[in-house]
Amino acid sequence: MRMSANLDFYLAQAEKCRTEADASILTQVRDRNLRAAAAWQAMADKLARAETARAERTTIPPANDTAKKLPEH
Repeated sequence: MRMSANLDFYLAQAEKCRTEADASILTQVRDRNLRAAAAWQAMADKLARAETARAERTTIPPANDTAKKLPEH
């Protein structure tokens, strides 16, 4: 599955925040960047799950279409 531009962006932002956290000597700045990285990663994970679910819904045909047919009276 190809990653969307949004997913790429979220992952890049998470990595950027982790890098900035590693480079920071100030505890508050490091913590802020780690929180931001966790938030970006959570958004990326959620989007990846949604994209996977969407792809599965569009590639798997319904098991049967009897649910679409109503009995005639």
